[in-house]
Amino acid sequence: MRLTRMFLPTLKESPATAEVVSHKLMLRAGMIRKVAAGIYSLLPLGVRVTRKVEGIVRDEMNRAGAQEVVMPVVVPSELWLESGRWDDYGKEMLRLKDRGDREFCMAPTHEEVITDMVRGEVRSYKQLPLNLYQIQTKFRDEIRPRFGLMRGREFVMKDAYSFHATEECAEREYREILKAYTNIFKRCGLEFRAVEAEAGPIGGSFSHEFMVLADTGEDAVVSCTSCDYAANVERAEIGASEVAAAVVDIPALEKVSTPGQKTIEEVSGFLKIEQASLIKTLIYKVQKQDKKEEFVAVLLCGDRELNVVKLVRLLGAGSMELAEDVDVERITGAPAGFVGPVGLKIPVYADWGVDGIRGGVTGANELNTHLLNVASGRDFTPSYADLRLAGAGDACPRCDGVFELRRGIEVGHIFKLGTKYSESMGATFLDENGREKPLIMCCYGIGIGRTAAAAIEQNHDDGGIIWPAPLAPFDCHIVAVNIKDEPTMKVADALYSELQEKGLEVLFDDRKVRAGFKFKDADLIGVPVRITISANTVVEGSVELKERRGGEARLVKIEDVAEEIQKIVGEG
Repeated sequence: MRLTRMFLPTLKESPATAEVVSHKLMLRAGMIRKVAAGIYSLLPLGVRVTRKVEGIVRDEMNRAGAQEVVMPVVVPSELWLESGRWDDYGKEMLRLKDRGDREFCMAPTHEEVITDMVRGEVRSYKQLPLNLYQIQTKFRDEIRPRFGLMRGREFVMKDAYSFHATEECAEREYREILKAYTNIFKRCGLEFRAVEAEAGPIGGSFSHEFMVLADTGEDAVVSCTSCDYAANVERAEIGASEVAAAVVDIPALEKVSTPGQKTIEEVSGFLKIEQASLIKTLIYKVQKQDKKEEFVAVLLCGDRELNVVKLVRLLGAGSMELAEDVDVERITGAPAGFVGPVGLKIPVYADWGVDGIRGGVTGANELNTHLLNVASGRDFTPSYADLRLAGAGDACPRCDGVFELRRGIEVGHIFKLGTKYSESMGATFLDENGREKPLIMCCYGIGIGRTAAAAIEQNHDDGGIIWPAPLAPFDCHIVAVNIKDEPTMKVADALYSELQEKGLEVLFDDRKVRAGFKFKDADLIGVPVRITISANTVVEGSVELKERRGGEARLVKIEDVAEEIQKIVGEG
């Protein structure tokens, strides 16, 4: 593509509203333009990149045996009422009415539509398993859309849904798509991790997220240094501590005055002790599945944070929230900040880390007072469990290794749904014995634009984007230094034609602008190889090749250029 013909409005500076690297560079490189909050137009360069992502996704999904369909963006409320999500999904769903006053939504996801499609056609176990996917526009009315394509309201997603007669079959398919996703992100040239994750509002028994690793990632993930275990910190299990040694040679409890010292930071500073030596006590109001309410105390080391998801799972709670100050004082006899486990009459749960504290400090359940020399097993006896957010150095639950902590950007998520939707919507089949059973489902999503944006977050420098070759909008970028020089343009035109004939995608900067301006745009756009053609090199029968990813410029004979580029971008 000649730049004189291409719609590529690059920008010298980042718009003030752009916050993250990918948003800034997509705007500056002329890939996207904002239409409304969280809604963007894709310009030609953006289209080329997202089509590359789509092509890899489509290829691997087809290879895994999935079949492509296209479902509507506008969906009637009746299907969502059947599943029970019309009211539950919340304000992220954009709802609208047609001229007949019938309610519809802009689909944020398509579980209901695909279940309706399959229940109308599948009757027998002989028609299973079945895996259907689409690459389609979604709309979720995010409360705070930001970061360009990273967190938009309208976005393109590949979503797939599989249907099965048995749990064993569903498990096999889940593992096959796990492999397919691994292949997809490897082929995209990205460093990533498949991590165990919470299912969230989609539902299901378990799930995996695919995280592109980047320092700017919104999510924290841990991975073991010795085995392949990895998980989102919200999901990550932590290996249980060994049973703590018996309580010996620890002085008796001692009260100490701590006037006005409420927070972990204040108390540790006042007493001149490490935060890890404090026992943090939180009082929660828990609503059980049977709607009964109770209050519980939760203990953590002072330097760690509670993983609420783990506590909800442990207690089988329907919901929970931190107790109001008035309830804390009624239950413990002290205001928040001076609460501790000694003498509490409510159930007490503690993270494993607390079992290792000997001679610790905690609230005394008296105003402006703390206790010294506190020991679990002597002064209080909680129920121990894995309750903290995972972090670097924590024990792996699968081996003797420890965790390292990384930042990640979620680009894919797969779920084992079970019968959540098939039961509520009456999607059944007849098994080999003629018995009617609900279909077992899994679902699998990939954010197309989000994957492109994540690639930029992981691959950039001060000059601009550094595209992994599989996602690059073009394979190479020809820069003709002086278009008024006839020998230069003769070589540039000939090389442009030759490279295209070889099947390479070529961007040709034939604009009448300064060479420095062209070079800056080339770095900004981030095509893997730049070919600089000037009067000086043409005289020697050569051109200058420079790889975008930190390569040194080198001279290459004109007749060898195509072969060299094919080696670099993997076409040879």
